Amino acid sequence: MALLLCPGVTRSAIIARQNTLPQPTKANAKLRSTYQWTRKSNDQYRTLPSASSGSGTPFDLSGKASRKAAIEARMTAPGFWDNSEAAQLVIQELKPLGRILDEFASLTAAGHDLTALMELAEEDGSRESEVEVSREIARVEPLVRAAELKAMLGGPHDHCGAFLTIHAGAGGTDACDWAQMLLRMYQMWLADHGYGSEIVDASPGEEAGLRSVTLEIHGEYAFGYLHGETGVHRLVRISPFDANASRHTSFASVDVVPELEDDINIEIKEEDLQVETMRAGGAGGQHVNKTSSAVRMTHLPTGIVVKCQNERSQHKNRKMALSMLKAKLVLMEEQKRQAEMDRQYDEKGEIAFGSQIRSYVLQPYQLVKDHRTEEETAKVQDVMDGHMDNFIEAYLRMKMTHGANKTA
Repeated sequence: MALLLCPGVTRSAIIARQNTLPQPTKANAKLRSTYQWTRKSNDQYRTLPSASSGSGTPFDLSGKASRKAAIEARMTAPGFWDNSEAAQLVIQELKPLGRILDEFASLTAAGHDLTALMELAEEDGSRESEVEVSREIARVEPLVRAAELKAMLGGPHDHCGAFLTIHAGAGGTDACDWAQMLLRMYQMWLADHGYGSEIVDASPGEEAGLRSVTLEIHGEYAFGYLHGETGVHRLVRISPFDANASRHTSFASVDVVPELEDDINIEIKEEDLQVETMRAGGAGGQHVNKTSSAVRMTHLPTGIVVKCQNERSQHKNRKMALSMLKAKLVLMEEQKRQAEMDRQYDEKGEIAFGSQIRSYVLQPYQLVKDHRTEEETAKVQDVMDGHMDNFIEAYLRMKMTHGANKTA
């Protein structure tokens, strides 16, 4: 059955149409909960400012479309390409705008189909039509929820891939084991969400686990979703390495920086770099540990150190290390600007790297709690298996509300 598409249909119109349908029967609890979720979601988001624009709704499609048109017009102006560095920054902004608008166009088409189906169901009034509407809403609901989250990703690098680094902190062998547990948690989340990743550097612990590890994450919006994981993660459990079965507290820090695109031009003077080569660490093999392919790069003015040993080629490892260094330098400058903005607004809630953001308690009770958002769950094993969307979503909503308070 072909569905008529209704031009100009909005999400609010879909919700309004839902309310005109016969109320779902007691047997169809899923449809009732979908109605409630959609109404609540609409009420919650329609007045919040956009993470990127500071006004309108989180979707702010008209603002994004206007900005895209303005950028495209600017690119056709004489002399635009005279300053290649400025032109690259403009192009960098244009790419995610185009992707977001295309995705929302697809979502709008789904909304058109759903609205037409609701109109037919209202005229029909049969149980079969109600079930068909329920099935279509169940299909569209996760798309809407994903779009809401993506609409919150308005930072200049949110659309980028990412480098995620985990360092074992206080806690000795337990801390190294905790670092490896976190690595597994993030790898499972990445696999569930279709992201590719590879370990570009790893330092094993003396007895177990990892002293440090860096993941390169491939895929759009990886940095946007994961940048809220930056901070110190705390584990409380009965130590498997303690013969007395005592309860131990371990710490590991997580650092997430964007994987900048190749056309980003950041000038780093050669004299500001200290580059060391060494044999790669690890379990060995036909090539590893036999040549000095690993590269450690230190940026002398800032003291930032990056290391890469994943590739067999020293040249490739150097290129990867330089990419990581550029990302850290860009993020450091953005953090300085954000810190100054927070100081001006007297914001005390902003979390800086090195502070405890989340606790994972395995004994004497089970609880994972984010200390910034108050999001918590007793399903610790689910979280360690990569089911951490509720924490990511809560952080993004907090950041969006934080921006709303600043512009109020």
